[in-house]
Amino acid sequence: MAWGALLLTLKLSLIVSAILLMLAWPLGAWIAFSRARWKFLVESVVALPLVLPPTVLGFYVLVAIGPLSPFGRWYAGLTGHTMAFTFEGLVLGSVLYSLPFAVQPMAAGFAAVDPTLLAAASTLGASHAEVFRRIVLPLSKNAILTGVMLAFAHTLGEFGVVLMIGGNIPGQTQTVSIAIYDQVQSLDYHAANVTALVLLAASFVMLSLVYGLNRSKWVVWPWR
Repeated sequence: MAWGALLLTLKLSLIVSAILLMLAWPLGAWIAFSRARWKFLVESVVALPLVLPPTVLGFYVLVAIGPLSPFGRWYAGLTGHTMAFTFEGLVLGSVLYSLPFAVQPMAAGFAAVDPTLLAAASTLGASHAEVFRRIVLPLSKNAILTGVMLAFAHTLGEFGVVLMIGGNIPGQTQTVSIAIYDQVQSLDYHAANVTALVLLAASFVMLSLVYGLNRSKWVVWPWR
């Protein structure tokens, strides 16, 4: 069992989920409520990772953070090394790759809020920020949690993007999916089976929680 790769993958998934929680809900809210004519362009950019091969996304991220790019040179001057083939690079690539899995459930949850409630609150003098905080967020809490959980589960199983950006450095960039690939390559099918079963079980639990949450009246946290 590749415990080091599993722990690194859990760390990566937690960090990516936390970042996407901060990024996805304002972006999802804008997508849900904006009337801009060019909104479809933003939606298309957000959804690109759903249709792009992971190696394509990973390649362009690698080029963008490499030593020949302006960002890569700036980051190298700041830290003394490029972001390519580092854990930080994995975080950046994973955030981009899992973005639609967080944004789309949240945007759908925000858009599903009854507009008459929003109009009534505005009529009573509530500001847009108050309407969003006191009405939209409480009614969309399951959608927010669903987006975060899907992003976490998706990051657990990433392969192409993390391999392109981080390579396969044990203890630094080797995630559990890459460890399984290495075990199969070395014909260690028993270890690969054990590692794959752990990943399968974790993914099943996460998806069961997502679907169970959306079918129940369970309250995740109190809102006031």
